[in-house]
Amino acid sequence: MHLLVHLVGRLLAVVLLCLAGAIGWVMVDAHQSIEAETAATAERVGQRLEGLYWQKLLWRGGMSKDSLLPMPDWETLATASVVSPGVCVTFAPPNDDPRQMCSQIEALGRPAPAWFAEINNFLFGIAPPIKRFLSVRDRSAGFIISAAEPDAALRLSWHQVSIVVGVAMAMAAAIAVLTTLMIGHALIPARTIIDGLRKLKQGDLGWRLPRFHTVEFNLIAGAVNDLSEELTRTNAARAALTARLFQVQEEERRALARDLHDEFGQCLTATAALAASIEAGAPPEREDLAEEARAIGRAQKRMMENLRGALVRLRSQDIEEIGLEASLRQLVSEHNTRRASQAIVRLNVIGKIAALPKQAAIDIYRVAQECLTNAVKHGAPTEVCLSIERRSSDRESIALTVEDNGGGDATRITRNPGHGITGIRERIAALGGSLSIGKAAGGVRIAATIPLMTSRSAPAFGHAIA
Repeated sequence: MHLLVHLVGRLLAVVLLCLAGAIGWVMVDAHQSIEAETAATAERVGQRLEGLYWQKLLWRGGMSKDSLLPMPDWETLATASVVSPGVCVTFAPPNDDPRQMCSQIEALGRPAPAWFAEINNFLFGIAPPIKRFLSVRDRSAGFIISAAEPDAALRLSWHQVSIVVGVAMAMAAAIAVLTTLMIGHALIPARTIIDGLRKLKQGDLGWRLPRFHTVEFNLIAGAVNDLSEELTRTNAARAALTARLFQVQEEERRALARDLHDEFGQCLTATAALAASIEAGAPPEREDLAEEARAIGRAQKRMMENLRGALVRLRSQDIEEIGLEASLRQLVSEHNTRRASQAIVRLNVIGKIAALPKQAAIDIYRVAQECLTNAVKHGAPTEVCLSIERRSSDRESIALTVEDNGGGDATRITRNPGHGITGIRERIAALGGSLSIGKAAGGVRIAATIPLMTSRSAPAFGHAIA
């Protein structure tokens, strides 16, 4: 869930909780108001009838056991004016039937729904009636009962609740809109931070987060910037170490190639000469000895071919001697002349790739070599295209592309890279380049971009010999 939606949802929950509390308070207040109006009505009607009682008493000149206050005298507009809406007043004079006067209930509002009436009656019940004697000095004068109609409290509560709910809903809508805008504006730095983290994930370690107006976001931005600087230092150290490891690897390859050529090659040459000598000196009756000598010669020939292939893979002296382009053409030619390979490798060179820094030329050659090996080894292509392009822009770079029609799965290679792809990625990362593996028309396409770091300390090769 988005943080903005989460915060607005919590705010609306708080608003609804406050609204429920306000509704409860309004219902309690309405119930108490009806009770207060019932008691006040009893007091006002009692005071008026008591005045009429003493007035009649004076008119008759004394006390009487009969009713001193005829019923029609109190049921007047003057008496009705002191009766609150929704309240009924019952006067019971002595020796006479009680009479009731009720005020209009419509002034309290519309009738409440049935469900609201059930809730209100469940919570508060019916308001109790108020009984008051007409005169505390003469209780024989009768008494007054003031009672609220059952529907009065419901109408009053529903009327006030409707007003409160309407106002609250309008306020809730306004609060939701304004809060969404305010929270959304306050969370804008979060989007900037997320974009910065994505750029860090993509390898853009030079990007830094700006300062924000909020202290919390400033702390996060500071932590992210510190992490970016630390990653920059770590990557620089790792790139330098990786570059040094590849240099050591090249030196070890050269030493191994030299030892194989000098020692193992000479031994194989001597073995071939010895086998030929044995074959030539074998007597005619020892045809088996001559056949064994020929078998030794055939084994020596296979071993010599394998040795030449190993020396081609190990040595980088050819790059130093004949240049990168010629070395790549020789590499392609060797792939095409192999008996076990069914793929035809094509080379396309765009631009001048001569006069490259020594280490860059070696790395480009190794990347191309490993890509061709993977294309032929892990797929069944009939054609592999190797493209080398030197791009001259603000930052010179070499674009290397290997595309085959072997039907491989680029997603699987990306998800589970082998040692070859891992080595290519590490070598390119040490040079500050990038590697992408995608789907080609009939197979897999590997594209690498290697920047050319111009350095006075990096010697350049001469033009390639055609």
